[in-house]
Amino acid sequence: MAIHIDPTARPTAKSLLARLYNWTIAKAAHRHAQWWLFAIAFVESSFFPIPPHPVLGLMCLAEPKRAVRFAAICTLGSVLGGLFGYAIGYFLYESIGLWLLGALGLVEKFPVAVCYLNQYDAEAIIIAGATPIPFKLMTLTAGFTGMDLATFVGASIVGRGMIFMAVGVLFRLFGAPIKAFIEKYLGMVTTAFVALVIGGFLVLGLLSGDGEKTADACSGATMESIQRR
Repeated sequence: MAIHIDPTARPTAKSLLARLYNWTIAKAAHRHAQWWLFAIAFVESSFFPIPPHPVLGLMCLAEPKRAVRFAAICTLGSVLGGLFGYAIGYFLYESIGLWLLGALGLVEKFPVAVCYLNQYDAEAIIIAGATPIPFKLMTLTAGFTGMDLATFVGASIVGRGMIFMAVGVLFRLFGAPIKAFIEKYLGMVTTAFVALVIGGFLVLGLLSGDGEKTADACSGATMESIQRR
């Protein structure tokens, strides 16, 4: 659904974002919609502020029988885009990475992401890939910390595939009527799954005797406290 914008209103950050959102979802009806889906999923994993979910949902709604194909395209684009974000964090953090973090409003979250990525490795990428946590934040962070590339790719496939393929499979099995269920419950189901995963981390941390210490250290992380591996 497009966001209404008053054409006479003075441009603001919010209205510019709304225009960008409307431009993005319009690509679902483009004759090259699949390429646009791939491109949006790619750039969203490194710097683009609008997620590919609305475009994927509209395309699946229009052609439920091709929903799994669309979800696979979205997953592939997102994972490859994640590698681009990783490269920025690894090679260009000081020149481009810091600027992107500032432009996206993620500067304060970055040191916390570094801390959790160092603590939980692949699990942190999976959680970010399957939840509303900005995936671009974790791809840049993974590059900055020098995370093992194979581990990063594998975790990205699991996390991104989990959310995108769930949409594709549900549309393929149940068609258009599943749209309301996805909009209402998919986020809740994913959040519940992630809550269980996080709960498992906390339990393991408590059993090892450093759970509270780790949580406190990450919540208080600052830009001055982080460093590359």
